[in-house]
Amino acid sequence: MAAHKLPTHLTLKEHFRKNIVLAYPVVIGQLGHIMVSVADTMMVGRVGVIPLAAATFAGTIFHVLTLFGIGVSYAVTPLVAATASGQQRRLMVYLQNGLVLNAVLSVILFGIGLVVSEFLMHFGQEVPVAEQAKDYLIIMSGSLIPLMIFQTYRQFAEGLSDTFRPMVVSVIANILNVCLNYLLIYGNFGFPELGLNGAGYATLMARVVMAALMIWAVRNKITGFRFAFHVRQIVHMLKIGVPSGMQYVFEVGAFATASIMVGWISAEALAAHQIALNIAAITYMAATGMAAAATIRIGNQMGLKDLRNLKIAGYSSFALVTMFMVCMAIVFILFRHQLTALYVKDEYVQTIAAGLLVIAAGFQVSDGLQAVGLGVLRGLTDVKVPTLVTFVAYWLVAIPGAYILGFTFDLGISGVWYALLGGLTLAAIAHIWRFKSLSSRLHFN
Repeated sequence: MAAHKLPTHLTLKEHFRKNIVLAYPVVIGQLGHIMVSVADTMMVGRVGVIPLAAATFAGTIFHVLTLFGIGVSYAVTPLVAATASGQQRRLMVYLQNGLVLNAVLSVILFGIGLVVSEFLMHFGQEVPVAEQAKDYLIIMSGSLIPLMIFQTYRQFAEGLSDTFRPMVVSVIANILNVCLNYLLIYGNFGFPELGLNGAGYATLMARVVMAALMIWAVRNKITGFRFAFHVRQIVHMLKIGVPSGMQYVFEVGAFATASIMVGWISAEALAAHQIALNIAAITYMAATGMAAAATIRIGNQMGLKDLRNLKIAGYSSFALVTMFMVCMAIVFILFRHQLTALYVKDEYVQTIAAGLLVIAAGFQVSDGLQAVGLGVLRGLTDVKVPTLVTFVAYWLVAIPGAYILGFTFDLGISGVWYALLGGLTLAAIAHIWRFKSLSSRLHFN
């Protein structure tokens, strides 16, 4: 139910329990998204350094498009979460118009991917890397269409506090992707050996199945589905969704730009960057799962006009992600050599990547807090100021700092990562302060 009645005074333990119950399926579902990239990276890495670097290069561009789309789709969740389950007509309006918005956006993003693929030679990468990245980017951009359809139904279900079904669908799709990778990358069981492009086709097919399964999974929640196009409702979703999407663009775009900078150093450095970033992205996506749960919790309390539990729900979300990310930082440090060895056989690349994981351990808490901060503020439908914060933190601090530390002070790839750490920390502090400020000024009649 979207806004079910809660006790007036929940204990901190009850808040943690509700956060975890909502968050763990979303975390697993979010990991389903990133595990597609992890599986592609690990399996392509066995083909060679150049295909891995090409996957990294194309992936940096593709992930900007993907996360902008996912960010826009998030507009559905707080609107549904703040709506009583008995208001079926309003819920269907959110679903129908969200589907129109996300479908149109997916086609636009696909077109952008096609256009950008024609200019990959102009990014200063090694020629073999850019050549292999082109077709891979085109194939992956096509997968955005089924992904955005999946996202619409997923965010609708999560707004109704049903986080379990999207998790199951994501897990099934991820398993399918790995199986198709095995067949299409290496040419096993008589299938064509497509290498890097095989990973792209595997992702495309898995996401088509994922969209179909998600529609089927929530069919019993859809009642009275009669199409009603509401321009005002789509504009309202855009006002929430576009800033949310831009938040991800600013962050992921900064990491993408950092990847391009690292590509100026060498293909080996870029491959190592991809490995370390891929591992760090696993914990980041787990944090975004907790952020999605925080959005639902805050949205529910907004619907109930329960300020006390709203504040505790927010702060307990910050505490939960901090504990998780501290544990992950310890894992990064203790098992950095074993983790990097899973991706590539090249010992030189492994050594660079292991060093980067130590820096990644340093920004785990900051990364988790800024992700959950965005989720908490999204639950308050506060998106404009957080978007400005992400722009300042990543594009006025992290990216200039990456160039200065990496190339002016000649710290190389380590300098680039130190700058990213600084940007993440600034964003985390700002988002927590923003939630404290808004929640202290919030009053319900």
